[in-house]
Amino acid sequence: MKLGILLSGRGSNFIAIADNLAAGQIPEAEIAVVISNKPYAAGIEEAQKRGLNAHVIQSKGLSRAEHDAAIVACLREHRVDLVCLAGYMRLISPVFLEAFPNRVLNIHPSLLPAFPGLDAQRQALEYGVRISGCTVHFVDENLDHGVIILQKAVPVLPADDEASLSQRILEQEHVAYTEAIKMVLSGEYEIKDRKYLKKK
Repeated sequence: MKLGILLSGRGSNFIAIADNLAAGQIPEAEIAVVISNKPYAAGIEEAQKRGLNAHVIQSKGLSRAEHDAAIVACLREHRVDLVCLAGYMRLISPVFLEAFPNRVLNIHPSLLPAFPGLDAQRQALEYGVRISGCTVHFVDENLDHGVIILQKAVPVLPADDEASLSQRILEQEHVAYTEAIKMVLSGEYEIKDRKYLKKK
């Protein structure tokens, strides 16, 4: 199965996925292409160093639908089966979702539906929660809203600041994303009433 990775920045989740693939943790998959909307994203430089197909498709000057159509064309050219957003800082349009129905994953640094959007770790600290974490979910037309595949909890410690909490959540993100990819690629699930259910 071919993965397409979309990123806008450093791509730490992309690196974790690539490392886990290299270690044989997802034996049935490979990264077919890495795409960024930012020309100098560190994640794209890392993809190039690893010898992967790396493309920059800039969003500047394009409508969301036009930009997504260009990305979809690139993903199709590389015969991508599953799209993984890894720090991709743009909302996905209906054009994109129609091309890959229930085939776009995202990871978010909170236990959704709590604290969607930007600065989730800061939101968690300001709210005073005792537990935060990360969520891997299918992408739909709404922000951080799609069906949840899996979540990992992280305790919020009294001495935590945004940096320390973010780092501990990120460690779990690197584990969770690979697990979620394996779950989806297995095909052994169904979605019912907004729930990801493993087939018996």
